[in-house]
Amino acid sequence: MFCYQCEQTAKGGCTKIGVCGKTDSTATLQDLLLHLTKGLAQVAVAARGQGIEDNEVNRFISEAVFSTLTNVNFDDARFVTLINKCVSLREGLKTKVSGVEFGGPAVMAPALDIPGLVAQGKAVGVESDPEPDPDIKSLKHTLTYGLKGVAAYMDHAAILGREDDELYAKFQGLLAATLATGLTLEQAVEAGLECGRINIRAMELLDDANTSAYGHPVPTEVKLGPTAGKAILVSGHDLKDLETLLKQTEGKGINVYTHGEMLPCHGYPELHKYPHLAGHYGTAWQNQKKEFAEFPGAILMTTNCIQDPKKYIDNIFTTGLVGWPGAVHVGNDDFTPVIERALAMPGFEADIDKGSVMTGFARNAVMSVADTVINAVKSGDIRHFFLVGGCDGAKPGRNYYTEFVEQAPADTVILTLACGKFRFFDKQLGDIGGIPRLLDVGQCNDAYSAVQIALALAKAFDCGVNDLPLSLVLSWYEQKAVAILLSLLALGIKNIKLGPSLPSFITPNVLNLLVENYNIAPITTPEADLAEILG
Repeated sequence: MFCYQCEQTAKGGCTKIGVCGKTDSTATLQDLLLHLTKGLAQVAVAARGQGIEDNEVNRFISEAVFSTLTNVNFDDARFVTLINKCVSLREGLKTKVSGVEFGGPAVMAPALDIPGLVAQGKAVGVESDPEPDPDIKSLKHTLTYGLKGVAAYMDHAAILGREDDELYAKFQGLLAATLATGLTLEQAVEAGLECGRINIRAMELLDDANTSAYGHPVPTEVKLGPTAGKAILVSGHDLKDLETLLKQTEGKGINVYTHGEMLPCHGYPELHKYPHLAGHYGTAWQNQKKEFAEFPGAILMTTNCIQDPKKYIDNIFTTGLVGWPGAVHVGNDDFTPVIERALAMPGFEADIDKGSVMTGFARNAVMSVADTVINAVKSGDIRHFFLVGGCDGAKPGRNYYTEFVEQAPADTVILTLACGKFRFFDKQLGDIGGIPRLLDVGQCNDAYSAVQIALALAKAFDCGVNDLPLSLVLSWYEQKAVAILLSLLALGIKNIKLGPSLPSFITPNVLNLLVENYNIAPITTPEADLAEILG
């Protein structure tokens, strides 16, 4: 295997076992599925050119690509199922297309057993890319990883009934383009920026899906300590799964808790209305082995990031695209096994007070007090805004973000989103004229909301986003962060600080290009970066 798609990759690339825990066979089957899905995308592009649109193919391509994102699926058997479905859909669609001669992954026949599939996967992995120019190869891999992030948001939106044929067309065109040879540097850069642009559309779709179904988030206090009684913990990102579980647990004496990036769900009125949505348990994904082992109830994993659950394998359930060998997988519409397990477990013996945090500061909530914010900036009460967020992780160096927020002056405001917030989400930073200094905008996809806030402020001050008293200090781990970074670049946003380390798939020349055009810089120390930003 060779994998370097996440921030924690070992020594420039995992070659024996992933730092995430995936085995050589799992990584290789992911490579094969991705390769075959690119072939399906080639056929879908050709079919669309002849006026043929197949929504089952559209949905599957998003699901297949999403399943290869870090910490989603570790179950080899499920990858075999996806590989076979991919080829079945491809061959079915090809019968509708005329006058096109396909090759490569559009005609590749999968082996009949796992050893054969693994052998095929080793021949089409990351290192098999025939591109001779390392910088073009770097940009093509950046595009591939960005598309994995876009696929996640497209899938979440589709689950709630929001799809866009034009978005599918552009996504599949870019996915097919990763197979192209002879790209120029300019073409490869433009493909990455186009990935960023379609990711904005995907996040917009998901934002519309979430807010239409559950209302716009409102500032909400969330209890951190448990309540006595039976318990279910919901982790991942999927709001619909949480809603379904809340409905199915009504009147059963079970308290439901959020974990990780499910924290912002408390801010949605149509989810918050359930009295047994009892609070939030735990922190970010990388701490789950300890936190889940101590949780006295059932655990539902709706999306990434799952880790090896062997110590609590009987208590954890996966759904959707998530999988782990030995963990019970349940459908999205019936969580009876999860509920039965929760009722069989002891639950929490007593109420425990661990304080609370606030969430729900998405764009509508922030812009409802826009006049107050603008006046505070004009009067000098607010000197600067920092967006400090992104992915959390276990790699050393992430304490930077805690220290940065702690050291940010009292006349600055911190906006945050995604699981990076757990480095400081419970800090008591006070307020500025009634405006909290720490504003949780939401999940990683709510970068769309943060961008809308920035654009609205730029309009109010009659300036560009880069001229605002706003700095982005981001952390990354997996491929959704790559998609969001490409979106920010597509919007022309500059002066981003990125850490804790830079992607292994970025070559020095590509990094220089990003520095020259966007002034992207790696984080250094909180003291030095604050001094540079604030002058």
